Amino acid sequence: MSDNTFAEDIHQGLSAPLKQISSKYFYDDIGSVIFQDIMKMPEYYPTACEFEILSLQGEKIIDKLSFAEPFNIVELGAGDGIKTRQLLKQLMEKGIDFSYVPVDISGKAIDELKTNMLSHLPSLKIKPLIGNYFSMIGELSSSSTPNLFLFLGGNIGNYEAEEVRALLTGFHRNMKAGDKLLTGFDLQKNPATIRLAYDDPQGITRDFNLNLLNRINRELGGNFNLNQFEFYSFYNPLNGEVRSYLVSLKAQRVSISQSGKSYQFSQNELIWTELSKKYTLKDIERTAVENGFEVMEHFLDCKHYFTDSLWIKP
Repeated sequence: MSDNTFAEDIHQGLSAPLKQISSKYFYDDIGSVIFQDIMKMPEYYPTACEFEILSLQGEKIIDKLSFAEPFNIVELGAGDGIKTRQLLKQLMEKGIDFSYVPVDISGKAIDELKTNMLSHLPSLKIKPLIGNYFSMIGELSSSSTPNLFLFLGGNIGNYEAEEVRALLTGFHRNMKAGDKLLTGFDLQKNPATIRLAYDDPQGITRDFNLNLLNRINRELGGNFNLNQFEFYSFYNPLNGEVRSYLVSLKAQRVSISQSGKSYQFSQNELIWTELSKKYTLKDIERTAVENGFEVMEHFLDCKHYFTDSLWIKP
């Protein structure tokens, strides 16, 4: 992503009536390291829950796929691929003929993933694609090979309702009949469990959010004083939404040298940084049907905190 895109998005976000910074900017080199620390926290359950599903229920997922011919496993936004590797390993052990197709807009991320995957699974047939999701899905679906698309990690929870519709409509439009989609959803549960996962006592999530301001300072010449901002996260158990914010602790003006712009903050003004929606199984089933899919099965962890939901395009 270019500095220009980052600068434009920051200007647009900080000029909005409710200031915001897109959560996609969390993951610079420093933010990615902090997120690794978040995933190791005992309070942060989603990663471990999905790892459990793909490790212990991989065989059930494989049986449910029931592809009668060689197929592709297409992972959208594959990350480090550690969770997916559990499923791929089980497929290979069963002698199932498939190709793994990770899709990412970052060539560097794809290169690292390929090296990592092949170091653990040397005989894996891996065919990476670099580009945006929809163009790559459309390209794959123009061939006769069936596809299982993976959209894991509960990433769908970061999208507003209209964005979810746009995303799933795009997936559906670019998939063939009979193609399947395995999507991760974080489930509604005890509100205290969710609150601790997104506002931990150690302050690691706080640091993760404040790094957004640090990134603006480093890359765009901002002069944010991090001591003048605090982190706040709120979970609403009625609609399942966690919303995270940075709070300006005083009236202040912040400048960004690269763009020559400055932004006025009033005391206690908010910068919205992230949405993380938690779903019920009924929500998931309704979402599938509204976007043209049929739910085949929900695969849940032992605590029923998380599900990887398998859908088919009829």
